[in-house]
Amino acid sequence: MPPQPLPSLRTPPITFAHRGGRAHGPDNALETFATALELGATGLETDVWLSSDGHPMLDHDGVAWHRGVRRAFSSLRRERIGAGIPTLTDMYEACGADFELSVDLKDPAAADVVIETARDAGAEQHLWICHRDWGLLTDLRNRTSAHIVDSTRVRRMKEGPERRAAAMADCGIDAVNLPAKDWTGGLAALFHRFKRFCFGWDVQHTRLAAGLRAMGLDGLYGDHVDRLLAGIASRGDPPPPHSNDDLCGAQSV
Repeated sequence: MPPQPLPSLRTPPITFAHRGGRAHGPDNALETFATALELGATGLETDVWLSSDGHPMLDHDGVAWHRGVRRAFSSLRRERIGAGIPTLTDMYEACGADFELSVDLKDPAAADVVIETARDAGAEQHLWICHRDWGLLTDLRNRTSAHIVDSTRVRRMKEGPERRAAAMADCGIDAVNLPAKDWTGGLAALFHRFKRFCFGWDVQHTRLAAGLRAMGLDGLYGDHVDRLLAGIASRGDPPPPHSNDDLCGAQSV
């Protein structure tokens, strides 16, 4: 029998479909988000930029071709960015709100509208806002009941992981998000000692998902929903508390 997984704060861990589960469709597309949930993902991940007229746009790079020139979303109105780029509102209208949503806040100016949009959808408690700037994260902590995530790397923790975990607890930063290769069971146990969630990204293979789950991680990000679920299942975790098959039924695009 394989050894039992180390304790975690969340069982089973959240399976975040990276960019909506880009192995199953186009990045950050409504149909890809819907497919990920239908496959059983319990969370979605996306990147958010603010258009010049205040819409939270879901796209990795945040640039669009306009009159032969690549321009930042912040300089373009929504209709100039293009119908193929959804907004956060579009996502909630298509897929409902019964899933965890991890937002990589690429444009800090989008923070307030992201929070307001999630709140209006009744999904603020399922929102995880990720960024690497500590000042921004602590400021956000005072403005929302959403989860705040320190998205970083171990080498950036100049003060060391233990002091970082203690500071997170003091400031109300809920989770730390590290690349999969940075995690060890001991590191996860350290952050769990301070009651902080542990997330790992770039989890692209079943064996890696199983290994990270065995370390006690609380959330995994990957392009392949099926591989995430298979890796978690191999460690003996129960299935998600409900099926996502109906989440995007009549609402899906």
